[in-house]
Amino acid sequence: MHPNVPAVRILIATTGVLPAAPTADFCRQLIGDQTSVTVMTVIRVPRSFLESLGDEMRRSFLDSADNGASEEEKAAAYLEERGRRAVDPICAALAAEGIECDIRFVEGDDPAEAIISTAEKVGAEMVVMGATRRLFTEEAWRSVSARVMVNSHLPVLLVPGARIEDTMEMPVIEL
Repeated sequence: MHPNVPAVRILIATTGVLPAAPTADFCRQLIGDQTSVTVMTVIRVPRSFLESLGDEMRRSFLDSADNGASEEEKAAAYLEERGRRAVDPICAALAAEGIECDIRFVEGDDPAEAIISTAEKVGAEMVVMGATRRLFTEEAWRSVSARVMVNSHLPVLLVPGARIEDTMEMPVIEL
């Protein structure tokens, strides 16, 4: 850590588009003597879909569940599987830097509000998130990252993901 940079508590909000190694390196430089950061993702759980699944039509997130899994157990298994897909690359890169992850899988319909709320709950002083759109377009100002920047009192660092060469747009990662 640079001596003129105060240590900060960081919340990393990811959908799986953050470049893991550069994000972990950046966090290492900012957390000082702290040994962990909070890594979160927001998942919209399709409860009506999960409720409609019979035991004979189980998906991968239900494979380890008991045949008589309750709706809440199905939703929790879905949240865990989808959440792991999003946070595992970042957590692996952070671990390589010697940084522990406090992982949060948040169920919600409004990712921006969920990120802001989680940042408040964990006492974050900065939010790091991926940018999936060009920042200087009208559409980008309706994005989750723009809404977090506008509605949160915290500094927000937007890290661009990999670009699709022909359009120069960021890929959308389907979870």
